[in-house]
Amino acid sequence: MKKLLLTLVAACPLTVMAMQALPKSAEIPKDNKQTIEKINLGKSLYFDPRMSINGTISCNSCHNLMLGGEDQRSVSVGVNGQKGGRSAPTVWNSAFHTVQFWDGRAKSLEDQAVGPIGNPIEMGMPHFEMVIGRLKQIPGYVEMFEKAFGKDSISKDNIGKAIASFERTLIAGNSPFDKYMHGNKKAMTVQAQRGMKLVQEVGCVVCHAGANFNGENLKMGEGNFQKFPVFTDNDFVKKYNFMADTGRFDFTKNENDKHMWRVPTWRNIALTAPYFHNGSVRTLDEAVTVMAKVQLNLDLKDNQVSDIVAFLESLTGIFPKIDMPRLPPTPKTTLYDLN
Repeated sequence: MKKLLLTLVAACPLTVMAMQALPKSAEIPKDNKQTIEKINLGKSLYFDPRMSINGTISCNSCHNLMLGGEDQRSVSVGVNGQKGGRSAPTVWNSAFHTVQFWDGRAKSLEDQAVGPIGNPIEMGMPHFEMVIGRLKQIPGYVEMFEKAFGKDSISKDNIGKAIASFERTLIAGNSPFDKYMHGNKKAMTVQAQRGMKLVQEVGCVVCHAGANFNGENLKMGEGNFQKFPVFTDNDFVKKYNFMADTGRFDFTKNENDKHMWRVPTWRNIALTAPYFHNGSVRTLDEAVTVMAKVQLNLDLKDNQVSDIVAFLESLTGIFPKIDMPRLPPTPKTTLYDLN
């Protein structure tokens, strides 16, 4: 076991294996300070299906804030019933990610926010000028952008800034683990505490460290990428088709990035099934068993899996209330082509 842990530490950029309570707020970029006007605008844009080509998909369609910030599907469904190739990650606490998407191709929430809009499978807008033109036809949005950014300010950059500003308010902390870390030693069950000790002993926190459990001491734009799967000579890799997607390589075309992925958060993981980049694993118990085998080459006992799951459940935070926005209307007309 000691040899295995030393190997993992050598392969991972993290040398301090620490778990931390979640901060109350995320880092705010200097060029996108939070304002109530930006947040309200971003909230409306987030929930508005008119951001998609045929008015059927909003950000919330795949990252449902009334659930765990995702859609509980293996892969999400976009415009015209098209299916993507990867499972939708949760948007809750995404402000604490230092890079976005499974492959880390977006270095900020602002970059990530505009990506799905132009994706032909997701929201399907063929070019961003169409998005801008559509928003300019909605008087309420013209007014909201002016309040948030100034006159004649509807642009791709400002759309990204507004949505990112709203997403930075989506923080679900104060979990039993956080309370425990703040000194309330009764906040976590005895079983969860056993699980917390176990994830440290077997090496999970070599990569799942920090306040968001996906890497610590990272700067914005700097990702914690790890190979998945590491051990491929087992039944799980074939059963769940883990080798079909080459991960970060699809974006960088760098051979060293094959099957490299941004380490996902453990925060609220009990609410974000199914699991892994392809959404192939239905339950959290199975996901823990699979991870131990394909990443550490360990065969966990049932009681060990139960203890780790209990710890992961202790990372479920308190979700703030989200009121649905009243979207600006399109008076006397529609924005869509009619059949």
